[in-house]
Amino acid sequence: MHPAKSVIFFTTVSGAGYGLLIGLAALALAGALPDPAGFALAGLALALLLVTAGLIASTWHLGHPERAWRALSQWRSSWLSREGVCALATYPPAVLFALAAGLVGPGHPATAACALLAGLGALATLVATSMIYASLRAVPAWTGRATPVSYLALAGLTGTLVLHALLRLWDAGAAPAAGATAIAFALSAFAVKLVQWERIDAGGSPSSAESATGLGGFGKVRLLEAPHGQPNYLMKEMGFQIARRHARALRRGVVILAFFVPTGLVVIALATGGSGAVALALISAVAGLAGTAIERWLFFAEARHVVMFYYGGERGT
Repeated sequence: MHPAKSVIFFTTVSGAGYGLLIGLAALALAGALPDPAGFALAGLALALLLVTAGLIASTWHLGHPERAWRALSQWRSSWLSREGVCALATYPPAVLFALAAGLVGPGHPATAACALLAGLGALATLVATSMIYASLRAVPAWTGRATPVSYLALAGLTGTLVLHALLRLWDAGAAPAAGATAIAFALSAFAVKLVQWERIDAGGSPSSAESATGLGGFGKVRLLEAPHGQPNYLMKEMGFQIARRHARALRRGVVILAFFVPTGLVVIALATGGSGAVALALISAVAGLAGTAIERWLFFAEARHVVMFYYGGERGT
């Protein structure tokens, strides 16, 4: 699949924003949201900024962005529509969360109630976004439970890394807990990505050139002549290919930037503390976002649509 820059930016940045929002909600519910209210306001403002930037970017690849609102009407059957509905529904409680934290304080029950609604809305949006891809049976590399689990783990990782950096800047007592949570997300995301990459390398698909053409009863099907004299839209968008050696190099980049570097820096920050931990937390957040962006690019570049069987493709992943 062709990796659209707008979608890569959207899934990376909005995922971090929703992950940060869930982290802030968890702190509020645990009664660990730092005082004064400035931390909650700054954290929520950053979360909403990331979410909004990502949502705006998601419309850049549309032929008619002004018609994007029409997708909201198909929430009964479309995960894309559900994503839009959940995203919009998350804004009111998130804004009320910020207002409550500023007016009545981080520890007030009203703040906790708004935090719960905002956190649930953010989680529902992440699930809906991940299911857009997991529900596409025509892309075998995306089907299965690994796709939503990976997406949620990476959103949790980037969001928690940003939260950890904010807590370090405020010298808050909850910083070690956020750092430990980020490490757990990194290990989980790493394990799931290994499973996904192994599946991609193994290839295989429930579809084949025989099933795609309906000629399997006559034996092995092979392409006699190309259906088009030059590349068309489907071939460019659905048949994007990346050299295996390049894919492996980028995978190593993901492992280093998204998993190893953040984990190592957070461990050092937990062990040392002090002003140096602030710099380490900031670098780990930047590295995690960069590594996740590369992973998002590979997520699309390594997946192939089964329509390519009509163009002589031998693999459905």
